[in-house]
Amino acid sequence: MSIDVATDQPAGELLQRVEKVIDIIRPAIQADDGDIVLHGVDEATGEVTVELVGACVSCPASDQTLKAGIERIMKDRVPGVTAVLNVGETVEASGTAVSL
Repeated sequence: MSIDVATDQPAGELLQRVEKVIDIIRPAIQADDGDIVLHGVDEATGEVTVELVGACVSCPASDQTLKAGIERIMKDRVPGVTAVLNVGETVEASGTAVSL
């Protein structure tokens, strides 16, 4: 078994802990017709890459959900996580939630 020297945890364990937290978060996101897909975990940097899909793509609050919600929870529950990044495309906030 290899050990991640940065966290003193077995290599791959960070990924498993991130997956468990995503499983906890997912129902709240799905309740708003969205979802979260885990793309990867960089064990060296602690960066988690996800994609917000479904209703999250067109939601003007998706960046807030990502940073103030998902990233905050992930950092609190998974030591070693430094950031959560969305690799998907979301609508840029234009100052209003209404489009014509």
